[in-house]
Amino acid sequence: MSVFRRSQRDSWAMRPGDNKKVDSEYVRKGTCSIFAFVEPLGGRHHTSVREHRTAVDWAEEIKYMVDEMYTKAEKIILVMDNLNTHKPSSLYKAFKPEEARRIIKKLEIHYTPKHGSWLDIAEIELNVMTRQCLSRRIPDIETLRKELSAWESERNNSYALVNWQFRTSDARIKLASLYPKL
Repeated sequence: MSVFRRSQRDSWAMRPGDNKKVDSEYVRKGTCSIFAFVEPLGGRHHTSVREHRTAVDWAEEIKYMVDEMYTKAEKIILVMDNLNTHKPSSLYKAFKPEEARRIIKKLEIHYTPKHGSWLDIAEIELNVMTRQCLSRRIPDIETLRKELSAWESERNNSYALVNWQFRTSDARIKLASLYPKL
């Protein structure tokens, strides 16, 4: 979720040539949701901004990914968190059953463990996005869409790969409490 903020007061310099001082008070102008897809080995990134984060919003984003981003793919492997809307049933809320089944057949879905967002590459990408693009006051959804579009283009043009280092053997140590005792 992203929050729109506008400064309550203008920033000012104490003396000519000094850095401007920014008052921490702001006016909250609303919220929105950011959806992010990351292809870790291909360096492809996609973000979109929506006013809400409903099951239908998620389903429409997945349809876009299947029909526009990966039209030739036979199978798309999705790794994502356990958010209540991130379920195949959401596709049935948004589309006719035949369309929902068509989309689901192209997907292989894997969920990260609860409290395991640090394993979710999209969450890591959202962290990078926050530091590089969202760490300032953004007043409205249109400004956010423009900013994220520019950020996405730069990420894609720089071919920003994700060098994933976490292996199964690491998981058995780090996540020992989730594995059965043999």
